Amino acid sequence: MGLLDALRAARCCLNPLSARRSWLSTKASPPGDQNILLMGAPGAGKTTVGRIVAHRLGLPVVDVDDDVLETTWKMPVASKLAAVGGERFVEEEGRALCNFSASGCVVSLTGSNPLYAAAMRRLKESGLVVYLDVDSEDVMRRLAGMKVNRIVGQEAGVSMRDILRYRKQFYEKWLDVRVLCGAGATAEEVAEKVLKAVARYRDHAAETFVSTRSDAAAASEGRKRFSDVAIEGLAADGGLYVPKRGFPNMDAGEWRRLVDMSYPERALVLLEQCIHLSDVSAPELRKMTFEAYGSNFSSEAVAPVKHLVGNQYVQELFHGPTASFKDLALQLMPRLFAHCLPPMCNYLVLVATSGDTGSAVLSGFGGLGGGGGADPHRTGVLVFFPEEGVSKTQKLQMTSRTEGNARAVGVLSDFDFCQRSIKRMFGESGLTGHLAVEYATVLSTANSINWARLLPQVVFHSSAYLDLCRDGVIKFGDPVDVCIPTGNFGNAMSAVYAKQMGVPIRKVICASNHNRVVADFVATGEYDLRGRPLVPSYSPAIDILTSSNLERFVHHVSGGDGALVKELFAGLDGRRRFRLGGALLGRTQREVAAGWCSEGDCLAAIRGVHAQTGYLMDPHTAAAKAVCDAVQDGSCPAVLCATAHYGKFAPAAFQALRLRDVPEDPAEQLRRLGSTASAPEMHGGLMGCLEETGRGPHAVRQADYGVLVEEVESMIRDSFLKVV
Repeated sequence: MGLLDALRAARCCLNPLSARRSWLSTKASPPGDQNILLMGAPGAGKTTVGRIVAHRLGLPVVDVDDDVLETTWKMPVASKLAAVGGERFVEEEGRALCNFSASGCVVSLTGSNPLYAAAMRRLKESGLVVYLDVDSEDVMRRLAGMKVNRIVGQEAGVSMRDILRYRKQFYEKWLDVRVLCGAGATAEEVAEKVLKAVARYRDHAAETFVSTRSDAAAASEGRKRFSDVAIEGLAADGGLYVPKRGFPNMDAGEWRRLVDMSYPERALVLLEQCIHLSDVSAPELRKMTFEAYGSNFSSEAVAPVKHLVGNQYVQELFHGPTASFKDLALQLMPRLFAHCLPPMCNYLVLVATSGDTGSAVLSGFGGLGGGGGADPHRTGVLVFFPEEGVSKTQKLQMTSRTEGNARAVGVLSDFDFCQRSIKRMFGESGLTGHLAVEYATVLSTANSINWARLLPQVVFHSSAYLDLCRDGVIKFGDPVDVCIPTGNFGNAMSAVYAKQMGVPIRKVICASNHNRVVADFVATGEYDLRGRPLVPSYSPAIDILTSSNLERFVHHVSGGDGALVKELFAGLDGRRRFRLGGALLGRTQREVAAGWCSEGDCLAAIRGVHAQTGYLMDPHTAAAKAVCDAVQDGSCPAVLCATAHYGKFAPAAFQALRLRDVPEDPAEQLRRLGSTASAPEMHGGLMGCLEETGRGPHAVRQADYGVLVEEVESMIRDSFLKVV
C-alpha cells in the first residue's frame, strides 16, 4: 500500500461513529413529520409554551391531557385519577399514550408521562424531547395558585416538593434537549428558549470546530465535530481546535439556577451547552459526568472553595485520584474519548507532562476498564516526562500506574522537548501513515491541546464563582478575579472561556515562577524564547517555556484571525519569538494580567499563610498567592487555583516551613507535614500510592526525537500486536 492509501486509511480511522452519526444526522435535521415533545413538571407551563411554539412554527399543537387522555377516557383526568388511584393511573395513561400517533406537531406531555417507560420510548422515536427545566419555586407558586387535583402522588403526608424531586430523575432520563429557565421566566421567554434549542438541534452541521491556523476559506470547508476533535487532538495544520462559533453565552437567570446545584449537576448543564447531542446524547453525557465526579473524589463538593485570608479564596482542585487539578478534566475526558472511538482502529494516546498530567491520564484511562464503550485492548497510553524535572512523588505516581497498555518513560530533557516531539510526530504524515498501515493505529493526545481535555476545566472556574454566590460572599454579577499558576496556559484559557460563557470574571491573573515567559508576554506583547533556558523550580508543573494554549488565546483576542496565528506560531520553532501589535496587546491586557515570583517569594508565601492560618499550600498555589498579592488590588474577591496537594511537593514544604530532619521516605514526609497543617486534609489516594512497595526501575530515554519515535512504535507493537 502506498503513502496516499495509508493516509486515506488513517483518515478513515479518524472519522468516528460514521454509522451512529448517519442516524443522528437524520434525526438532527427532522423532516416535517417530526414532533417537538415538551416535557416537564406539573406547573412548568408546557401547555402555554406549547401553544406559543406551535404558533411561531405554524404547527398543530396537541395537549396530552385534553386531546388524548380525556378524549380516550371520556372523562376528566382528575376524575380518572380519583377513580383508579395513582399507580394504576400511570399505567393506563401510559397505555393510552402508546396508542397515540401524531407527526409534525408540538406535543405538551403531562407531568407524569415520563414515569411510564414504554410510552416514552415510543414518543422519543417520533421526535425531540425538550425538557422545560423550570425553577422549582416558580413551579410551586403556580401550583399554589391553581386548584390542582390531578397530580399523581398527591396524598396525605406527601409534599409537592417531594413529588417534584422524585419526578426529576425521570425527566433527566428521557430528555434530548434541556431548556434551562431562570427564576421568573415568562411563557414567552421559555418559548423563545425552546425555539433556540430546536434550532440548535436541527442545525447540528453548523456546530463545528476549526483550527486556530485556518483561514476563512479553509474553515468553511472543514466539518470537524466534537467527536472528531476529541479523538484527533491536534489539527492537521499543527493548530489547535476551537469552536467555529465560539462559546455559548448563558444569561444571568440561567447561571443563578446553577448556584444551588452540585458540581456534577453544574458540569452536566454546562457541557450540554457545549457538546451537541449528535455527538454525545444527553443521557450518555449525564452518565459520564456523574461517573467522572463521583466517589473517586475525596470531597463530595469535588472542587470546594474555601476562605484563605482577607479577600482571597482558594479553590481546592486536588481532591481527585492523583491529587492535582488535572483530574477534573481527566476523569471525564477518557470517557468522552472512549465514546467517540470509531470501530476497527487502535489509538495510542501520547502525553507530554511536566508532572501532574501523566499520572492523571494514566488514572483516567485506567479507570475506564472495559466499560462505557471503551475497549482497553484498542487504546494505549504513552507518557513522556522530564526525568529530572518532576518531583519524586510525581514520578512515583506515574511509574506505579504503568500496567496493561500504559507506559511512562522518563526523558533526559525538559517538558518543552517532550511536547515539541509529540507535536512533531502528529505533523509527520510519513510516520502517521506508517502507523495506520502497519498497525491500524492512530495517534491522539490527552494534553490540554485536546479540546475534550480543555473543555471540562471551564466547569471548575464556573463552579468557583457559583460557590461564592451560594455562600453569600457575592451576588451574581459581582466581579471576581481568578489567579492561576500558569505553564501551558490551558487552565488560564479555560477561565477565559468561562468568562465568555457569562461568568463575571473581571481578570484572569496568570502566575509564573522564574520561567516567566507568559508574564513577560502579557507585559510587553513579546514572546521571546531566544537565549532563555528552562530553569528548574519548586513548582515544576509550570516549568514551561512553550505554552501551547497561548495559541488559542491569540486566536481569541485577534477575533479568530487564523492567518495571523499561523504566521506567529508556525514559525515559532525557527524564529523563537514573535510580537503582538499595539491593538492586540491592549486586548490581551484587558483580558488577562500576569506576574511572576521568585523561589524565595514562593517559599515565603507558603510559610506566611501557614503561620497565619495553619493552611499548607503547595508551591504552585503559593506562586498564585504571591503574584495575586502583587498584582490584584483587593477591590473584589480573588480565587486562587490550588492546583495540587502539598504532599506532591513535600521537600518544598519542608524548606518553606524550615523543618529539620526531613524523612527520606515520601510517605513519612507526607505524614510529618500532615501533622503540622490544620488544612487541607491528608490525601488518601496520594498516601496509598506512596506506601506501595516493590516498584521496579522505569524506562529512561535520551533527548533524541528518533529515540522517542522508536519508543512509540515499540509501545504499539507491545500493546496491539495487530498488523493489517
